[in-house]
Amino acid sequence: MTLEHNEPLPIKNPFLEWMGMTLTKWSPGYAEMHLPISERLGNRTGRVHGGVICTLLDSVSGYSGLYTPPGEPELRSLTLSLTTNFLDSHDGKCLIGKGYVERRGRSVFFTRAEVWVDDSFLVATAVGTFKYIRHR
Repeated sequence: MTLEHNEPLPIKNPFLEWMGMTLTKWSPGYAEMHLPISERLGNRTGRVHGGVICTLLDSVSGYSGLYTPPGEPELRSLTLSLTTNFLDSHDGKCLIGKGYVERRGRSVFFTRAEVWVDDSFLVATAVGTFKYIRHR
């Protein structure tokens, strides 16, 4: 099953919501998030701050391993490692993060992710390692 809507999916993360990030597609092993580009996300050069891009890469990577069908208990995780590569910068209207699970174990999963500007210009990639955590 794939969750894809015109309306954003529940992200349940106050920091990401504050940034303006939305979860737009979610399925087993895949997550996609959108973040409108605005001046408040910029650095001194007028480009999107690298920390914003890292946050998007980290978030979309983590969510790619957390999909559960409706009605099933939610999964949660922590980032163990995230290696980021900044490829270029580009002007546009929206950052689009795409996260993919490469391998999953019982307690750890491994991901790769990309950030695109307007879904046409690749600006950053990452590989990550995440650990599932138990509900409290």
